[in-house]
Amino acid sequence: MPRIKLVRRITLSVIVLVVLALVAAGILAISTVRHSFAQTDGELHVEGLTGTVTVTRDARGVPTITADTPADLFRAQGYVSAQDRFFEMDLRRHTTAGRLAELVGEPGVEADTVIRTMGWRRVAEQELPKLRPETRQYLQAYADGVNAYLRQADSPSDLSLEYTLLGRSNPGYRVEDWTPVDSLAWLKAMAWDLRGDYENELARARLSRRTPVKQIALLYPPYPMDRNLPILSPEDWQPEQRRDQAATPLPKALVAPLGTPDGQAALESAAAALDAVPTMLGRGEDVGSNSWVVGGPRTTTGKPLLANDPHLSLSIPSVWSQVTLQCRQVTQQCPFQVSGFTFSGLPGVIIGHNARIAWGMTNLDPDVTDFYLEQVEGDTYLRDGAAKPLATRTETIKVAGGADVTIAVRSTVHGPILSDVVPAVAEAGDRVVVRGAPQSNHYAVSLAWTALAPTTTADAIFALDTASNWDQFRAAAALFAVPSQNLVYADVDGHFGYQAPGRIPIRRSSTPGAPPGFWPSPGWDSQWDWRGYVPFADLPHVLDPSEGFIVTANQAVTASSTPFLTTEWDYGFRSQRIRNLLEATPKISPELMSQIQGDTRNMFAPVLVEHLLGVQVDDFTAQAQRLLTQWDYSQPADKSRNSAAAAYYNAVWKHLLEYTFDELPPDIAPDGGSRWMVVMEQLLKDRSNDWWDDKTTPGVVETSGEILKRALVDARLDLARKLGKEPVTWRWGRLHQLDLRHEVLGGDTVPRVVRAIFNRGGIELGGGSSIVDANAWDASAKGYDVTAGPSMRMVVDLSNLDGSRWVNSTGQSGHAMSDHYADQIDAWAANETYPWPFSPAATQQAAQDTLTLSPVSRP
Repeated sequence: MPRIKLVRRITLSVIVLVVLALVAAGILAISTVRHSFAQTDGELHVEGLTGTVTVTRDARGVPTITADTPADLFRAQGYVSAQDRFFEMDLRRHTTAGRLAELVGEPGVEADTVIRTMGWRRVAEQELPKLRPETRQYLQAYADGVNAYLRQADSPSDLSLEYTLLGRSNPGYRVEDWTPVDSLAWLKAMAWDLRGDYENELARARLSRRTPVKQIALLYPPYPMDRNLPILSPEDWQPEQRRDQAATPLPKALVAPLGTPDGQAALESAAAALDAVPTMLGRGEDVGSNSWVVGGPRTTTGKPLLANDPHLSLSIPSVWSQVTLQCRQVTQQCPFQVSGFTFSGLPGVIIGHNARIAWGMTNLDPDVTDFYLEQVEGDTYLRDGAAKPLATRTETIKVAGGADVTIAVRSTVHGPILSDVVPAVAEAGDRVVVRGAPQSNHYAVSLAWTALAPTTTADAIFALDTASNWDQFRAAAALFAVPSQNLVYADVDGHFGYQAPGRIPIRRSSTPGAPPGFWPSPGWDSQWDWRGYVPFADLPHVLDPSEGFIVTANQAVTASSTPFLTTEWDYGFRSQRIRNLLEATPKISPELMSQIQGDTRNMFAPVLVEHLLGVQVDDFTAQAQRLLTQWDYSQPADKSRNSAAAAYYNAVWKHLLEYTFDELPPDIAPDGGSRWMVVMEQLLKDRSNDWWDDKTTPGVVETSGEILKRALVDARLDLARKLGKEPVTWRWGRLHQLDLRHEVLGGDTVPRVVRAIFNRGGIELGGGSSIVDANAWDASAKGYDVTAGPSMRMVVDLSNLDGSRWVNSTGQSGHAMSDHYADQIDAWAANETYPWPFSPAATQQAAQDTLTLSPVSRP
């Protein structure tokens, strides 16, 4: 979800100067705004090219880059990426390097401190020399292309409008050359936002001091295997044993430490550190995806169809950029003919297809992090009964418009200590500490994370882009270490499959027969250390399953926990709905694949509605309650009875969660996602469970009936104020809207005239949390605003790659007021897609502009 708090802090520091900039520089003049737009036709000379490169752009500004060599191809991709999105690239590299404060000033210091503590860029620097030689060459060529573009600018203002505004508060800012490490560091941001279990592990530990473990366990129920099927059936994957993923007892070694103020303060401080990291892709249950593939015998085309829509935070510009990369002659020396979605600042294609295969990704959400409670005394920590020295280093954060900040970073054998970073907010009140100085806590919290060691994920990108069959695809997947993703596969020969890749730790279980990773681990006992990683050959995979399709939507991978992946699956409402729709149709068409992506049925609603209709309410509330009697459980944004019912249902759901779990801390409060649906389903069977009791009414013990009635009544009153007194006129879309905000200049404190340049808002959307059209909203927040959603959509037709379809959530350009800044929003919001030309003939036919990039002539 968007980091609005961070944005507000950043923008407050520049607001006055922004207004002055508008007046003094006349920034609203069209000529000024358009000054940094990309040149898309004619000829440009680019330093370092060895041959001519052609860049055609279609009606939406999406580039097709054609070159004779990989070096020229990726050099041109770097150049074109900088043309379209350089400010976004620069912001990302400052964030991932822990140098945000250099760009935005003091508000960036806290985020920089956490990221420096984890050492994202340090790991990327270690990673570069370990990559394949050709990968390093591609990264360097991309960087050279970016830098060739930068050198053609006289000042940062020539690169993007944002620099003109920020330059008033940071007049000495200079754009640095791009490096391969800048690209690699972005992979750490991907891995950070897409890792699993970290928030829940800390939350359970924090709750353990005041809530019985049995009650905590109710908040983390087992995955409903029998109702929402896993990705792979037992026929497709038969591991050694099945083990229920139930909550585990708190390790005895942690009972006493977690019951102390010091232990809880360390946990609170670690949680605050996590919250300080800016969200770049998304966070929490909202970060998911849908991807499925249907084999040729089940399709109208006779060949596989593959769909994908990753669910991430939505901002402007989109996190994705679209591109087609083509070698003029595809040979062993120049093997690229690939098209799809990538990240600005990273060469190659992340998700898409080449001439032989297509692939999609959803978040596997494996448990790749563990928190260790450490016993710390001074400069040492306890390890197997002996005091071991803490590894220490200092980092200096440069601050635009302010003094440098020096921080101290401490680490144990498990990883960096996060509880040093941000002062803990203890339950008794604020704890004031000096930034960077060791806290006085006896306990500290360190982080073990698979991405804090060098990996080969960058190698995997280019291996995927050039793979031509299942074996080569799996070989590429073996290199995809972090973030771990569910990979679906299809090829032009008619095969389709699934592979779970990634670096998955092998752990000791907290109790015999129970899954590990549920609680923090005692760092002073080496028996709790990781014991290596699951071998790639043991990770789940299947080719051409007999069922005829594969659905991945972040649900459980198999019905077994061997090999162990996580206890924190999405609970499968989206995946099961997709399965149901596929099973109901004998032959699946490309059009139906797209229609499924926009499905808005709420799969949990029938369970709750049955209970809601059994509650006796007053006549005023009954007017709204009757909407639920004829509801088909869809959640459209339009003017319909179903939309009115969806509005009321979601308002009731929001109030019901608030009243049921009123004793939870605000940052652990229910967001309304799939886990909370399963939690509520179980509680509805136990009307006297202690969670129903309202702790604000001493002497009165509420049961489910009182809480359901209160939710129905207050939701009716809430929507009467928001949408009017007549329930039949309500619309889900009026409540459930998306505001696309610029990451730096889109916050509420920025002057309206500036926000109007960068933001696009008021987009009414259907769907919701744990719905196939996954426009998620946070039930613990103030309203119903969309917090994450399908960041792009694609459907690949392996019978005719030129017949494939795609759409981005905003537009190709990162330049505000460009024709291609927001030109895909309307289609995306309506679940419509655009043609996706791929072959040289198709891309040439679709070309609206042609730019020739030529070598620099020498005298």
